Formats: sequence, structure tokens, C-alpha cells
Amino acid sequence: MNDSIVFFDSGHAPTLELLGGKCSSLVSMTTAGMPVPPGFAVTTAAFDRFVDGSGLREEIRTALAEIDPDDVECVDRVSARIRAAIEAREVPDDMHGLLKEAYDTLMARFPAEVPVAVRSSATAEDLPDASFAGQQDTYLWLTGYPAVREHVRRCWASLYTSRAITYRLRNNIPEEDLSMSVAVQKMVDARASGVAMTLDPANGDRSKIVIDASWGVGEMVVSGQVTPDNILLDKVMLTVVAEHVGDKHAELVPDASTGSLVEREVEPGRRAVRCLTDDELLAVATLAKRAEKHYGCPQDIEWALDTDLPAGENLLLLQSRPETVHSVAQSAPAAAATPKSPGPTGFSMTGLTFSLTGR
Repeated sequence: MNDSIVFFDSGHAPTLELLGGKCSSLVSMTTAGMPVPPGFAVTTAAFDRFVDGSGLREEIRTALAEIDPDDVECVDRVSARIRAAIEAREVPDDMHGLLKEAYDTLMARFPAEVPVAVRSSATAEDLPDASFAGQQDTYLWLTGYPAVREHVRRCWASLYTSRAITYRLRNNIPEEDLSMSVAVQKMVDARASGVAMTLDPANGDRSKIVIDASWGVGEMVVSGQVTPDNILLDKVMLTVVAEHVGDKHAELVPDASTGSLVEREVEPGRRAVRCLTDDELLAVATLAKRAEKHYGCPQDIEWALDTDLPAGENLLLLQSRPETVHSVAQSAPAAAATPKSPGPTGFSMTGLTFSLTGR
């Protein structure tokens, strides 16, 4: 399906230049046999052809040249102008055809049409000296091709959020090396979800695993909207060292009447208990260790338990990013003494957008 579309399970090389940080990770993990929800990437080649073919490249370059990074209002104005231009420009028919074919191919894997997540995947994500994954947009629980088509272009436009523009300017990340891929991936109907780190973020202890878990879709955990369960485990024995049952006062769940995600209050009985069984806790920790072994460095993963799958097969890996705070600090002296080639790293999770339109 040429270089504009790459399915996660196609066996394609997980190249950052073509797939961006998020999609290259999803391809790599799928190829390694990890339980990643199926999907495909709309590659940077598609984005570049759209921007170059529509005349947007020069328009963006001219707008960015006007920016004073210390003037917030100026950055906001330029950001809004660029994003509006991208969202207003017509996408060529042949590109629509490729996206529609990929969407139909993905939907054919299921008995009926399923909701998807549309997630930005910039080439400047996951760099050794830049932790700004998440500055672009993610849209959840989209149903139908028209919604997917619209939100792919919104993800393209989100390459130029005010926050992302300012970060790149202040860190001298050149516009010439910048592009955007977009993941279109089966949405997980999560009973519980969260994150796991293969070190203790409080002190960098690599002999521990820390799991944060809450009810429903996990974006309320990564955005800090709920107080999750927090469990510290020994990485070798996978035994619980310490745990705190969080309040977990709310959850994001699908609403069948609207076909969208809604925030719902969690009843007191479920707030008071851990949302993972012992077996599920062990499975999440084991999956986190597997991701660490695959990438060869401490990982920060996103996971979910899918209500549509049977127990024992319902744990899914949504993303895995190298931990940067402690890993970079520990490797800094060696890196200073012996310069190394850049490799994928970096983690941040902000800028999430719940889209409740187009379904």
C-alpha cells in the first residue's frame, strides 16, 4: 500500500523517519509478538506529500519566521494560523483513497465496525535530549471513516500547537527535520488500565516496578485526573513491596447511546478496592519486564485490560517509551566521556484530546 500506509503487523522496519516515535514503537512491539491492539500508521511520507503538494510548506515557514518565542500571544496567533491552514486545505483524492482502503482493511478484521483511536506520532518524539511526546493530539473512540479522516488531519495540524512550537524553538530542533505520522488503532474498551515503570521513579531503583492502575480508559491516570492504585513490586520476584489503594473517583467508559467516551463517577465499593487482581498485577509486571528486555533500557508503558477479550488474553500494551529522568542522569557521565549516536528515548504524556464529534 505504498509508503503512505504501514500496518503495525506488516513486518516493516520500525523507522523513526517514516513512522515517528509512537508508530515506530507500535510496529516494533507488534513485530516482537507483544499484545498490541491492531492498527496502521499514516506515515510521514503522506504528511510530507500533503504539505508540499498543497503549498503549505512555504506558508508554514513564513509564519514561523515571524515568531518571538518569548511572546506567548505571538506564538498562539501563529499556531492558530498554521493549524487552521492545515485543517482547511484539501487532501488529494488519491490520499483519501489510500486511507479509506487501510481503514476498511482494518475493519475487516472484526465482525462489525469498531471504534478507533487516532494518535499523533511526530518524528521529534522520543529523542535523547527531548521529552515532549504528547505535545500533539490524541483522539479517542472515533467511529466511521469520516471521523477518522477528519482527525488524521487534526493530528497533522497539532504538530504546530503553541507548546510544541515553543519547545522546538527553545531547544533548537530544526523545522527541516520535522514531520508527522498518525496511528489509527483499534480502541480498547478498558475495564482497568494505567501505566507501569520498570524502575522506581522516586529514586531510580532499577530493581523495582511501579504500577499505577485505575478503572476505565487510562487517560485519566496519565493526565493525573484521578488518584490511582499505586503498587511497588520487586522486579525479580514480582512480589508486592508496598501498595496504596487510590480513590479512583471517576472513570472514562463508552456510552452506547452517544457512541463516545463519557466520564462517570465510580461507586464507593469499587473505589475502596484495588482494581487489579493478583493475577492481573503479575501479568502487567511481566509485560513491563518484557518491554524493558525488548528495548534494553527502563520503560514507561501504557497498558489496558480489554473487556472484549477473555481473561488471560485481555492485557494489551498500548505504548512503551524509555524512561528518561533517571536513565539519562545515570548515563550522563559516560555519555560525556564517550559521545554516542542518538537513539530513541523520551517520555511525556500531556495534551490529550477527547473528541466527541463525528460519530
